[in-house]
Amino acid sequence: MKAVRCYGREDIRFENDVPEPQLRAGAARERATAGTSLGVLARESACYIDGVWHGGRAESITSVNPSTGEVLAVTAAADTGQVAAALSAARRAFDGGAWSRLTRAERGALLHRLADLIERDRDRLTALIAAEVGTAISTADQQVMGPVGFLHWFADAAVRGPSDGLEQPLPLHHQPVTTSSMLLREPLGVVAAVTAYNYPIMLCAWKLGPALASGSSTVLVPSPKGLLCTIAVVELMEEAGFPPGAVNLVFGSPAVTEQVAGAPEVDMVSFTGSAAVGSKIMVLAAPTLKKVVLELGGKSPNILLPGANVDVTIAPSALRFCLNAGQACGATTRSLVPVDLVEEFVAKSAAYMRGLTVGDASDPATVVGPLITDAHRASVEAYLARAVDAGAKLATGGGRPAGLDRGYFLEPTLITNADNDFEIAQEELFAPVGVVIPYRDIDDAVRIANTSKYALNANIWGAVPEAIAVSRRIRSGTVTINGGGGRRFDAPWGGPGYSGVGRECGEDGYREFFEVKHVQWPL
Repeated sequence: MKAVRCYGREDIRFENDVPEPQLRAGAARERATAGTSLGVLARESACYIDGVWHGGRAESITSVNPSTGEVLAVTAAADTGQVAAALSAARRAFDGGAWSRLTRAERGALLHRLADLIERDRDRLTALIAAEVGTAISTADQQVMGPVGFLHWFADAAVRGPSDGLEQPLPLHHQPVTTSSMLLREPLGVVAAVTAYNYPIMLCAWKLGPALASGSSTVLVPSPKGLLCTIAVVELMEEAGFPPGAVNLVFGSPAVTEQVAGAPEVDMVSFTGSAAVGSKIMVLAAPTLKKVVLELGGKSPNILLPGANVDVTIAPSALRFCLNAGQACGATTRSLVPVDLVEEFVAKSAAYMRGLTVGDASDPATVVGPLITDAHRASVEAYLARAVDAGAKLATGGGRPAGLDRGYFLEPTLITNADNDFEIAQEELFAPVGVVIPYRDIDDAVRIANTSKYALNANIWGAVPEAIAVSRRIRSGTVTINGGGGRRFDAPWGGPGYSGVGRECGEDGYREFFEVKHVQWPL
């Protein structure tokens, strides 16, 4: 038996021949200097394959600070051979490598250790998120400490297994003979984790946490726009002491995702992103009949019930689609308001939104940072122009903030005079843009809320008993009432329709990473 290793949560005795966790070696700290006052640095060797860092051999990825347009880093992507090597490494790790021999307690200890390391580096990671993604530094810390909590939850889940048990006995069966049975829940295999840019560290936790807790191995493919944050997470996984092949990092053009999603070595693809790309993932996975879990988009309703206190709803309703510059799949961008409250709601919301500070994400006074790229901003501006051409009105915003000539900023925007069938009320913009839609009665509100191809999230303002009754009628994976109260580690996330397939987080999300085996014998 190996010596005791302290992982910050408890002392775990490792029974298997697993490499000792080490502080990052000199080679692991080699970086190329990047042009930013925040000291954001990129690794020269950024592909992590079978426990070793490699320089990419394909095209270079340029990471840009969306607040300034300045280049943060230029990082070479993986070529097809390196992607193939990552897939093979993950397969070996699961099929008999050191990773496959770890106990549940050992896997849990590693995940606890990773969470502790992320918390240790919270200031550095918060600054990195602000620089690379454009999340305002005033709220970016939530994108660091949220993953810490989720990883600790999955670490505990690794030790205990799924809530319905790793071994579940079934009642005796008597036809045609008396038999006994049990269900065994076993790790799925090799998981391809494909993440979006908007919450890069959180999405790593949501995908790698349950996959590794189950005993599966992983190939991580991040969005190039969230690359530096993802590299930082994998650095900490190396420091935590995860065995070679347990996690592998490759990135690059869409061809990298296509190669991984279609690879026979992969047993499951867990993807977060747009519905359009999600459907392509399903096509790529189909020939090898691999499992897919897709967390996709939303066009979520924010419903004010008749008699709701409008003043209470104004700030949280606006912030739900303005924080992170609206780049959140669960943003409640359609505000459904009783006809007699529309004028008051619009006037107060517009006044509040005009007071939100838009600016450089590194400024502590900033509330709304930039969009991720100039191209994305142009796409949103085109949506706004088409909406106005169709008869919608701008209650506030719609332009580029004065005095912010660098970066990809857009004013917080509120749209009125738009029906629910307008393009801008149906398509996900990923921007600080909300639409106010009047309704006549509760039945009308429910009809409007459910008239969407998406069904990810919803919020209802009003008396709790009435709001719960309405929540039962809303087609949505999540419904919060009066703002909810914060993301629970034990609750699932996802939704039907174009919002995805399967669930992430909580017990339902954890079970996605297991296969069920039925074992039966006669008595």
